[in-house]
Amino acid sequence: MIDTHAHLEKIVADDLGELKYIVLAASDREDSVRNLELAKEDKRIIPAVGVHPQSSFEDISDLAKDARVIGECGLDYSRGVDKSQIELFKAQIELAEKYKKPLIIHARKAVDEVIEILKEYKNLRGVFHCYAGGKKRIKNVLELGENWYFGIDGNLTYEIGLEEVVMNIPKDRLILETDCPWLTPVPHRGEENKPKYVEYVYKKVAELWQMSFEETEKIIDENARRLFLII
Repeated sequence: MIDTHAHLEKIVADDLGELKYIVLAASDREDSVRNLELAKEDKRIIPAVGVHPQSSFEDISDLAKDARVIGECGLDYSRGVDKSQIELFKAQIELAEKYKKPLIIHARKAVDEVIEILKEYKNLRGVFHCYAGGKKRIKNVLELGENWYFGIDGNLTYEIGLEEVVMNIPKDRLILETDCPWLTPVPHRGEENKPKYVEYVYKKVAELWQMSFEETEKIIDENARRLFLII
């Protein structure tokens, strides 16, 4: 199993369980620096550097080369349209383009706007973290190219509507996340989320796909390895 999106101040071995890898996303420069440091301590950690759209504009260009991933970055219009976020988003896309890094996209109430911006670039790869575009936007994401994926989190275990969305995502474009410490899956809902709880998201997908856990894990992990260039 691979948790492809987590936020942690420190790594506790018990939090990782049997995970092969964990992608640590960043929300600001402080997170980014910490992720790079944590990755030096544990080879299972894939560090991202990035600035969340609702964070202050911070320059992370000096950190990008040493990162494995850029993000999370994107647009968040949950509080209303905020076009000032576009400049920050594009700056991080350009870092991903320059250093050939995958992107972790945060698109909240702005999936269409994010897709239109991404169309301006070529040879990008990435994931729509905690995908919230519904069934009707799956096709639009797929049209960005073969290197774009959908990240699904623990809310799959308690939001029935998300089940139908997952069933419409091609199996070779799905990766799984915790977004810990948030979005804790059933049966631990109400508790602080941990990376190892991604297991319950894998189990839910296996149920939906009507496949064994082992078969499901193999497909999902291969997708994550392709996206994040894990050898």
